Amino acid sequence: MHFNISNLLWQVFPNVYKDNLPRLFAFWTPDGYQSGCYNLECPGFIQINPNVCLGASIKPISTYNGKQYEIALLIWKDPNSGDWWLRVGTEVIGFWPAELFTDLQDRANRIDYGGEVYTESLGKHTSTQMGSGHFPDEGFGKAAFARNLEMVDQDNYLNEVSNLNLYAEKANCYGINNGHSDAWGNYIFFGGPGYNPNCL
Repeated sequence: MHFNISNLLWQVFPNVYKDNLPRLFAFWTPDGYQSGCYNLECPGFIQINPNVCLGASIKPISTYNGKQYEIALLIWKDPNSGDWWLRVGTEVIGFWPAELFTDLQDRANRIDYGGEVYTESLGKHTSTQMGSGHFPDEGFGKAAFARNLEMVDQDNYLNEVSNLNLYAEKANCYGINNGHSDAWGNYIFFGGPGYNPNCL
């Protein structure tokens, strides 16, 4: 059995939610994507907090060259129970029970930060935007970002993530770059427009 909290952040997915609103989501799979589900659609994630819900729309949202908003997310393993907990902002909203997985009984072996776009093959690249729809070199207020990238160690302490490997499958469609500052710690800017004259 392979468990993977493969995606956790926000998404726009009209086929699932029947609208174009950005929503907080998690997708998990027990067997390497052979099956799995979004949010609370199948047994797995146990919601304990009624104030924040997986699948809920996110408001307010950032605007290009305007006010920027953030969501602080934390996933950590309880060293006593082995359960994997989720906190959104200051709210602990629930957990994935330890018995769901074998691969994560000890620790996660990989953490990915950034964005992902999925579409069925249409013969050309999708015009689905990632983040704001602008490339990362535009920077703060214009491109999507994640900051204070940290991981919880085996002693339950937060440590800065080091040795980030940057990867963009189609760099003419979407990009990523990184940096470090005292205020933001390790950070990334990411995103892009998708289909454009250089991304076919």
